[in-house]
Amino acid sequence: MTRLFVPLRLQLMTVLSACLIGLAACAAADDLPDYVVQEYGTPPAIPDGPLSPEIENAMKVVFLDSVENGQWSRDQDIALADIAASGDPRLGWIISDLLRFVPDPALAGAMAAASSELFGKQLGAQNAWGVVTDHLIAWDIPAPPDYLRYKRAIFTGLIPGWDNIFVEGDIDWRLVSWGGVLIDDRPFDTTDEPCNCIPAADNPPVLPAAEADWLDDDDIVFGVEVNGEYRAYPRQIMEVREMVNDTLGGRDLGIPYCTLCGAAQAYFTDNLPDGVERPILRTSGLLSRSNKVMYDLTTYSVFDTFLGTALTGPLAEKGIELEQATVITTDWGTWKTEHPQTTVLVERLALGRDPDFRNTRDANGPIFPVGDVDPRLPVHEDIIGAITETGKAVAFQRSAALVALSQGQEIAFENVRLELDAGGIRAVGQDGADIGSHQAFWFAWSQFHPDTVLWPGA
Repeated sequence: MTRLFVPLRLQLMTVLSACLIGLAACAAADDLPDYVVQEYGTPPAIPDGPLSPEIENAMKVVFLDSVENGQWSRDQDIALADIAASGDPRLGWIISDLLRFVPDPALAGAMAAASSELFGKQLGAQNAWGVVTDHLIAWDIPAPPDYLRYKRAIFTGLIPGWDNIFVEGDIDWRLVSWGGVLIDDRPFDTTDEPCNCIPAADNPPVLPAAEADWLDDDDIVFGVEVNGEYRAYPRQIMEVREMVNDTLGGRDLGIPYCTLCGAAQAYFTDNLPDGVERPILRTSGLLSRSNKVMYDLTTYSVFDTFLGTALTGPLAEKGIELEQATVITTDWGTWKTEHPQTTVLVERLALGRDPDFRNTRDANGPIFPVGDVDPRLPVHEDIIGAITETGKAVAFQRSAALVALSQGQEIAFENVRLELDAGGIRAVGQDGADIGSHQAFWFAWSQFHPDTVLWPGA
């Protein structure tokens, strides 16, 4: 008998202390882009309809009993073999969910072998979770019936704090995975208290530019302007905090930064419908295709971080979609020169850390599963993303746009115009008004805007 989840919990404490349901028909290669089939092969046939009672019982033994009992025994081995022989690749999603938490290489190899049998393709045991999940995403394998019940039991049974997160909503639970940290559920404005999480900062203290001697001119900052008031959020701080709840220019803001996506965004969290309290944005500890999953501390409503749309909970029921403000990615020297009235967050918010941005952790691509990536640009190419007045997403290759704008060329698509701002780029409308743009890696933008137009060539 293998003691599976007791060692897992010990491992988690060590680390922390330092949906689509039942789509009918078969998957067909001609339904997928050529580059997906070339990289991942032909997808397996997908059965439709409910699971048999025998497979439902096998799923209970593998995915519920093992978590509840904290162990893996011969009963689980037999049930996993039954699942592998079922010929239903939809079950690969729940294998992937459990694989994320399995520290034992032998058991991970057994789960990879089961997935290989389900997919009709030899996957191998190295980085089993990533390989299995990449195939599921790229092939767009539908989830099995009653998927959320199993996923919720696995995630909430192993890590505390997610009971209010894993609920029904307009969210594709297939794509949600664990990012390796606990949820930040500390009360508002208590963010000086330590936590085993990525610690948001609420109402951060700031300095005028002239007193910020801790920053070098070439340090990267994320600049935000609201109603004529300017503030710089240094990347050294945002890589540690990943979320700030602030007030600028008389407006409340929630500012998430996804290090994995290279994207800092700013959302207005005021001027909402009557009866809706200001959302306090926090990091859930979860990811969706390598993008952070943020949630509102007050209602536990989950938001799409890239779109600002509430996907679950009371705020989703009210149809809340947060308005974006522009974030300028630039260097501190240029930002403070062009906006000398700017304030900047204080050094102590970095918690004594000096993160190594874009280090070797993701030199060969995203370190978490993302499935297929639109091949029009390299995965980590920087783009400036914006939404037109017709609702169309457009991405501008940052390097090419900087050259063109510096040469005085006009860059426009529909009503969107690009302009230089303090060494960075912002998007404005035809009237010059801000329309809420930000910089991101291509793989992230193209995932959350799969029909995006790409400039140049738009």
